[in-house]
Amino acid sequence: MNSSKKIIMWVDDEIDLLKPQLLFLESKGYEVVGLTNGRDAIDYLKANKAIDIVLLDESMAGLSGLETLDILKTMRPQLPMVMVTKNEEEDLMEDAIGAQISDYLIKPVKSQQLLSSIKKLTEDKTLIRERTTTNYQQAFQKMFTKIQELQDCKGWIDFYKELVWWELELDKSASVDVHEIFQMQKREANRAFTKFIEHNYIRLLNDEEDVIFSHQVLEKWFLPTCHKAKHTLLLVIDNLRYDQWKVLQKFLTDQYTIQNESLYFSILPTATQYARNALFSGLLPNDIIKHYPSLWIDEQAEGSKNKHEEQHFKSFIERKSTLIDKVDFFKVANYEMGKSLEARALNVLNHDVTAIVYNFVDMLSHAKTDMEVIKELASDDRSYRSLTESWFKNSPLRQALIALAQKDVEVILTTDHGTKRVKTASKCSGEQSITSNTRYKAGRKLTYQSKDVIRIKDPSSIGLPSPSLGAEYIFAKDENFFAYPNNFAHFANHFSDSFQHGGVSLEEMIIPWIHLKPKG
Repeated sequence: MNSSKKIIMWVDDEIDLLKPQLLFLESKGYEVVGLTNGRDAIDYLKANKAIDIVLLDESMAGLSGLETLDILKTMRPQLPMVMVTKNEEEDLMEDAIGAQISDYLIKPVKSQQLLSSIKKLTEDKTLIRERTTTNYQQAFQKMFTKIQELQDCKGWIDFYKELVWWELELDKSASVDVHEIFQMQKREANRAFTKFIEHNYIRLLNDEEDVIFSHQVLEKWFLPTCHKAKHTLLLVIDNLRYDQWKVLQKFLTDQYTIQNESLYFSILPTATQYARNALFSGLLPNDIIKHYPSLWIDEQAEGSKNKHEEQHFKSFIERKSTLIDKVDFFKVANYEMGKSLEARALNVLNHDVTAIVYNFVDMLSHAKTDMEVIKELASDDRSYRSLTESWFKNSPLRQALIALAQKDVEVILTTDHGTKRVKTASKCSGEQSITSNTRYKAGRKLTYQSKDVIRIKDPSSIGLPSPSLGAEYIFAKDENFFAYPNNFAHFANHFSDSFQHGGVSLEEMIIPWIHLKPKG
C-alpha cells in the first residue's frame, strides 16, 4: 500500500455497483479497499492498522452494519466511521448516532457529498491548521500595529481579548513555529502594556471613567445585578486568568446563558492580600486601614492576610445597599472542603447574596514550585490551561454550579488577580523586613535592576500602606521574578517556569467578570 495516501475501507454487499464512486475517490488521491460483508471488514481491520476511515452499509448479509460498527468501534474507538445506506428510518439513524457514528449519508449519495464527508473526517485538522495559520499570519501585522497605538484601558482590554482568542485558536492546531511567533508577539504586547501602566497607573486609579479596578467592581457591576435577581452567588476563583475562564466556559453553557463577559483591572500588587481585600471591601488598602484599621493585617504579620474578608464583604453590603438583607460568605480552601460544596451551596437559597472564595487554582499555581509532578504537567500556559480544564471538569465546584442552575440562582464568576509564567530571575535585596513575594517587593533600601521593575516611591500615591518609614514598592515586569543575591542560582532554578503573581502583566492585571444566568 502507498502509505502517503489516505486509505478508505468501504463495506457494502453491493460494492461492485459502487465502482464509479470508488474510481472517483481514487482520482482524488485516496486508496479504497472494497469489501462485501462485516466479517471480512473485521478480519481486514485486524490485519491492517493503516485504515483512515470506514464507509459502512447497514443492510448486509450476515452481520448488519450496526453490528459490524459495534465490533469495529471496539477495535479502533478513534477511527472515523460513516454509514452510507438506503435506509432512511429514524430509529436506525438514532441507533447509529448512539453508536458514535461519525456521519450518516443516505443513498444515492453524490460523489462531492461523499468527498466532503471524508475530507472533514480525515483532513479536518490539517485544513483547520492551514487556515488558522494563514489567518494569524494575516492578522499578525495588524496586531503589531495595534500594540504600538494603544493609549487607553478599553483598547488594552479589547486587544487582550483578541490576543487570548488567537492563543486558544492556535492551541488547537498551529505548528510549533507559529506558536513561537505568537509567544514573541505576546511578549511584545506585555512590554507595551507594562509601559502603559508605568506611565498611567496613578492617573487611572483616580479616573473613574476609563477603567474599573478591584475596589470599584462590586459597587459598579455587582450591586446592580443583585438588586434585580432573587438569589445571587459571587464566586471568586482565586488566581483565575481570562484564558482559563475561556477553556472552562464550555462546561457551563448547557446550564447557563452568559449574560455578560467583561474584563476589569486588578489593583497593584496583583496579590491576594491587596487585590482580594480591595475587591470585598470596595476600598483601596490605605482606605481600609483608615476606616477599618483592625481589619488590615500587615505584610510582616504571621498567618493569613485575608482572614477578614467576610467582615469586609458584609460591611460593604451594609454601607452600599439597603435592598440586600441576608448575606452569606464562606471559603473553600482545599479538596476536602470542596467535597461538601454542593450540599452547602444550596444554602444560597436562604440568602439574597452569597460569596464563595474558591482557592483551588491558586493552590495549583503555587504548588507548581513545590511539586515536580505538577511542574511537569504545567510546563507552559497551554498545559496550565489544560490542567485547569481537567480539574474543573471533574470538580465539586462544577457540580455545585449545575445544581444551582436548577434553582434559578444567578452567578457572578470572577477572581482577584491573574498569574504569570515567569522565567528570568532578577536580583533584588533590601532590609530584613522586605516582603517575600517573587513578583513585587515592599521595603526600605531596595536594590534592584531598574530595567526589570516599575518603582513606586510613594506608596500612598497608589493607595498602598507603607510597611515602614521610607519604604517603596517595586513590581516585576515581563517574565521576571525577584531572587535574593544569596543562593541566587538555587532560587533562579526553583522558580523558573513557575506561575507567580504580584507584578505587572496582561495576564495578572486584566481579569474576568462573568454574569451567568440559568437557562431554566
